[in-house]
Amino acid sequence: MNAGAPKPGGPGADEARWHQLEAREAAERLGANPTRGLTSAESARRLDQHGPNALVERGARSVWAIAWEQVGATMILLLVAAAVISAALGDTTDAIAILTIVVLNVALGFHQEFKAERAIEALRSLSVPTVRVRRDGVVREVPATELVPGDVMLLEAGNVVAADGRILQAVNLRTQEAPLTGESMAVDKSTSPMPETDAPVTPGERLNMVFMGTAVVHGRGLAIVTGTGMDTELGSIATMLQSVRRDPTPLQRRLDQLGRRLAVVALAIVAVIFALGLARGEPMRLMFLTAVSMAVAAVPEGLPAVVTIALALGSQRMLGRRALIRKLAAVETLGSVSVICSDKTGTLTQNRMTVTELETAGQRVAFAEGSRPSLEGWLVDDGVPGDGPDRGLALLLAGVALCNDAEPASESADTVGDPTETALVTAAAHAGLDRARLEASFPRTAEVPFESERKRMTTVHRLPAASVPLADALRRMPPGDDATGTVTYVAFTKGAADGLLALTRYTWTGDAIAPADAAERERLARAHDRLAGSGMRVLGVGMRVFAGVPPHEPVTLERDMVFLGLVGLVDPPRAEARDAVATCAAAGIRPVMITGDHPLTAVNIAHQLGIATGDRVVTGADLEGMPPAALGTEVETASVYARVSPAHKLAIVDALQARGHIVAMTGDGVNDAPALKKANIGVAMGLVGSDVSRESADIVLLDDNFATIVAAVEEGRVIYDNIRKFVRYLLTTNSGELWLMLIAPLLGMPLPLLPLQILWINLVTDGPPALTLGVEPAERGVMKRRPYPPGESVFARGLGLHVLWVGVLMGALTLGVGYAYWRAGDPAWQTMVFTTLAFAQMAHVMAIRAEMESTLAIGLLSNRWLAAAVAGTILLQLTVVYVPALNEVFNTVPLSPPALALCAGLAVVVFAAVELEKWATRRLGR
Repeated sequence: MNAGAPKPGGPGADEARWHQLEAREAAERLGANPTRGLTSAESARRLDQHGPNALVERGARSVWAIAWEQVGATMILLLVAAAVISAALGDTTDAIAILTIVVLNVALGFHQEFKAERAIEALRSLSVPTVRVRRDGVVREVPATELVPGDVMLLEAGNVVAADGRILQAVNLRTQEAPLTGESMAVDKSTSPMPETDAPVTPGERLNMVFMGTAVVHGRGLAIVTGTGMDTELGSIATMLQSVRRDPTPLQRRLDQLGRRLAVVALAIVAVIFALGLARGEPMRLMFLTAVSMAVAAVPEGLPAVVTIALALGSQRMLGRRALIRKLAAVETLGSVSVICSDKTGTLTQNRMTVTELETAGQRVAFAEGSRPSLEGWLVDDGVPGDGPDRGLALLLAGVALCNDAEPASESADTVGDPTETALVTAAAHAGLDRARLEASFPRTAEVPFESERKRMTTVHRLPAASVPLADALRRMPPGDDATGTVTYVAFTKGAADGLLALTRYTWTGDAIAPADAAERERLARAHDRLAGSGMRVLGVGMRVFAGVPPHEPVTLERDMVFLGLVGLVDPPRAEARDAVATCAAAGIRPVMITGDHPLTAVNIAHQLGIATGDRVVTGADLEGMPPAALGTEVETASVYARVSPAHKLAIVDALQARGHIVAMTGDGVNDAPALKKANIGVAMGLVGSDVSRESADIVLLDDNFATIVAAVEEGRVIYDNIRKFVRYLLTTNSGELWLMLIAPLLGMPLPLLPLQILWINLVTDGPPALTLGVEPAERGVMKRRPYPPGESVFARGLGLHVLWVGVLMGALTLGVGYAYWRAGDPAWQTMVFTTLAFAQMAHVMAIRAEMESTLAIGLLSNRWLAAAVAGTILLQLTVVYVPALNEVFNTVPLSPPALALCAGLAVVVFAAVELEKWATRRLGR
């Protein structure tokens, strides 16, 4: 490499001059072949040299940061202070025991936070976009992290640019560079080098460069990678960021607020307990330790961490069901979805497009195996007459193969591209019109890319100088605009047939062109409706020839066309989609199909899937100019929308949300991004979706399957249910402890629990058993109920009442047995309180595993993790009661078998009471 020349990677002083080089010179200096790309061996070597193409994650917490957060927690510092005071007063045993509890609490909290952090990090690492590059002479899809300097990237509308690069080819290429420049206006790109200047050139001024993190919003192109990872313009911005602000989810904020309010109430009660103890003459040191222990036990400081774990683990389970959660907040919203607006192609259908029928010049051509036409001779000068009977078919299939962005198959790779376009290339190839040979004879010179608003694309091709039957047939046609001269160019257009017919002036008759009169248009409309009504996706194909270089504007290219015919493609419904639609109906969720396809096609598929029973369909034309009030009424009943644009999708979402619905919306194109962001849950397609849509979405479907959306909704409901179970358990057990400690002094009793016993219960019963509620399996009927409002109170649906009465019951039973043994002068009275409370909490956690169903009905061992945690907790409690060394530490005495049986029996009372509550709820039909 020459001195001072640009080198691969980095936007530094030398690297910033890539824009001053010719495209050819940039490729040479990067040691890359723009036509073939890098070899696999060379790309692997460069990946080792430059590292992954990823920005350094500065927002993740280190192990030490997580540990410090645990140690620096207010409650932990209070415990440490209590241990220091105990040691200063000579009570070394208590001091050591308290510090042991502190270490165990910190270890448990650290484990929770570390597991949540790593779970989120694992999900983040899975959300890696792919990019199409040329390697070993073929187009491959590789993870964006594996890009290296010298790779040749293929850029298309909807892509997020994965690395910095020098543009080699630009066809109407425009990018949106707001992440770098702050300007929302798209930038037109070119391949021309920029002149040298002494003034610094900003990224927005480098028109021949593309940059990581920007979006391709129009056209297509090629770019050779000049910088990856932190050696990009976006990387240079990342290095200036010192930290990343991590916002909690809405549910975490609600629970955190709840925790603070409960803390105020709990600390007030603790203050009363402290004052009552002093009034009864209890030692100041004992009451201080008791107050600190009660504060630690009463305040649910672990709620946010447990919620994060539940959301992260739920996201991992969703990943197993082919749904990648990009934003944890989406998990809690999923359970409240009331409307799923889904695209048709690939989501409700198999996205395996196959050409099954052609309609040209009034002739129907079945395209089944064994009945395909042979058009091989039309690509070579072998005497095939230019006006032969297959000329219409040759023009039609040549048009769909040339007006196409799919990469043709090679010896080492299959056809790559949009499923519809790959089906068209395959159909042409089966008839003998090879895409590569066609492009060699008819090179593309210009194009107007597909746009959702136009619903069509156009490509311009130069005719070969040699005599080729296909070219000869085109030369005999009259050029447009009444021009004269030899035909040298042809423009092919494919897209929605109804829109194409509106731009048509002529139709193909089989051996010539004729004006498209009313009768011919009616015939084509009937043919179209016949194909669409049978569930096919129908494309129209047109062309226009030119005697000179044609203009590039769509308004000029796409007018006065010759309509060549119709192509019918079949994309059968997914077998599992019908069951998923039925599940939605049972769950109170309304599935809505929104597609750009023809209304007849949409209604046919909707009937097959059970989305609609009648023929009612709302079109984009119907939505144009519809008043908001009328649209609000329409969205309440309409289940099928056809011929809609992305702007219509946004309007539908707005109207549904205005009516109080929680909306999940699918999308795959760059223009779907606004609707995905507006929806409560944006769902992007992982297989065929654009990078922009994936970046805008909350969820990415790895299989583009409607059934996966429904599975994700079910998982969201399960996660929210399990979080409520954790809240129900934690608050109830805490309230039971508080009632016990508050009422006992009023009865003249000594403190029923010592500080270490309180801390032990807080560690053992609020730890593993509570956490394992997060993996509780779905309750039966979870998808047979209406969605819950996302903004409902944590205490909704009887949870607050449950916390109150079960907490009182738990405290009363524990206090009752302790009071009876204390009045009898039995030294085991405090151990009875200690053990009864621990056992009662284990009975409670087993009883609340299902909100409505009996625990016995779902099976005591259906959640083996919880069963193991409960068994372990009981074993640890028995160890404290029966191991002599621990008797001295925790001030316990061994219990007789009848006494232990009484503790267990009182715990069964708690279990039975909760089961009775659920039975009554079922009987009342709540």
